[in-house]
Amino acid sequence: MDNSEYLKDISEIKDMMNKSSRFFSLSGLSGIMAGIYALIGASVAYYLVSISGRNYVILDGKLFTYILLDLAIVAFLSIVTGISLSIRKAKKNNEPLWNGASKRLVSAFLVPLITGGIYIIIKISSNHYGLTGSLMLIFYGLALVNASKYTIGNVKYLGYIEILLGLICAIFPGYGFWFWVLGFGVMHIIYGSLIYFNHG
Repeated sequence: MDNSEYLKDISEIKDMMNKSSRFFSLSGLSGIMAGIYALIGASVAYYLVSISGRNYVILDGKLFTYILLDLAIVAFLSIVTGISLSIRKAKKNNEPLWNGASKRLVSAFLVPLITGGIYIIIKISSNHYGLTGSLMLIFYGLALVNASKYTIGNVKYLGYIEILLGLICAIFPGYGFWFWVLGFGVMHIIYGSLIYFNHG
């Protein structure tokens, strides 16, 4: 066996190990759709605030409830779309959807995300909601970076961008809405497109 065959065998073994430790059935299209949902949701929230006659939201008002419902719908649609497109891609790649790699991916993603969600709820309950947009971006970015070890590697760069946007947003809290739109809407569409054209 010559060197080229050795290198080929090593490459195949490395590829097998990589496939067993990473989940590659994430669909770039789901990222695009999540960004579109976010932009639509942000437009609805902006419209609701604009017709309310004031430029702020109070926690015990109907407007706050409507915006929470708006966010919940965006999150629900994004999750359902992501799962359905991942199922379709997994079938296409003959890859099981729920395997060791996908379990590690979900766990790595949810720990920072749920922690951040609980922290944000605590802050809002204490009437400290000026940095809500910033915290959402930062914890979401941390979740992406943490989960990137178990999926397509360049997801971590989206995470870094989300964290950076969150930190900048903390400096300019009055523009939290627009940073949220940029992070969850525009960046999802851009990175989703890159993943879609490179990985499907």
